[in-house]
Amino acid sequence: MKKQICVVGAGLWGKNHIRTLNNIGALSGVVESRKEILNEISALYPNIATFTHLEDALEVGFDGFTVATPPATHFKVAKIIIESGKHVLVEKPITLDSIEAKVLKNLATEKNVNLMVGHVLLFHPAIRKIKELIENGKIGRLQYIYSNRLNLGTVRTEENVFWSFAPHDISIFQYFTDSYPVRVQSVGSAFLQKAIHDTTMTTLHYPKNIMGHIYVSWLHPFKEHRLVVIGSKGMIRFEDSADGKPLLHYDKGIDWEAGKPVKRDGPTELIEYGSAMPLTEELQYFVDHLDGTPVTLSDGKNAVEVLEILEKASEQLTIQEEE
Repeated sequence: MKKQICVVGAGLWGKNHIRTLNNIGALSGVVESRKEILNEISALYPNIATFTHLEDALEVGFDGFTVATPPATHFKVAKIIIESGKHVLVEKPITLDSIEAKVLKNLATEKNVNLMVGHVLLFHPAIRKIKELIENGKIGRLQYIYSNRLNLGTVRTEENVFWSFAPHDISIFQYFTDSYPVRVQSVGSAFLQKAIHDTTMTTLHYPKNIMGHIYVSWLHPFKEHRLVVIGSKGMIRFEDSADGKPLLHYDKGIDWEAGKPVKRDGPTELIEYGSAMPLTEELQYFVDHLDGTPVTLSDGKNAVEVLEILEKASEQLTIQEEE
């Protein structure tokens, strides 16, 4: 039987949810308080139910909900949905602080429903391929990861660049390491607005001597989304902002010969990966688990951890600002 999903919020990203769910045959309803937008949705998708209030949609019997409302409303909206016993996927950030995220996670466990967060890059075929390469030993023992997420513009007035850009990278680091950082260090600078950092460099210290570095800035002359993963036997580079979005494996590293470090500079291999759209993969994953099978990717635990790391880094930035 076809699963029925209702989207809460028909703004910019909500419309992406609506279009994608319709494409995979799972869109059945939309909740949107702005009637002019709801009329547009009704015209585009005449066979779905539309509502101006969430409470009305909860009475219909949808199998699950996705939430793409403003972040400040996420906690309230998601809590109502979970309390009604429905599975829910909430766009990032799941809430504005980790305490609220823990409340949602615990409530979902109590109600035996799936709670997902929209860390969509965990469903990117290249990211999934890198995880596979790490697990099958292609690069040996994982040593460190770094990410550059740089651009000019999209400057926020309510949140700093780390909160705006870094959640994706944190979720990816958690995915690759299968662990939680034992220490978080962050420095940055605010140039455009007081106490709202425009550029930050954050170091994450993980167990087993694994390091992570995240450099984000919205004051940069060009766009760069680069992810590099270093292992004891090889290295991986993924350029999401480059033409063709290449995923490369480098047979490079340092070997020890007669007690001396010797550079190994082997060939570079272009790694093939799938072409599926990350949002399609994410929403299909959500639909596939509407039978109650627990989600293990981008779940409530992942949501809480990402927020905790964001908060720890922000504490460091605040201390630096006060000095």
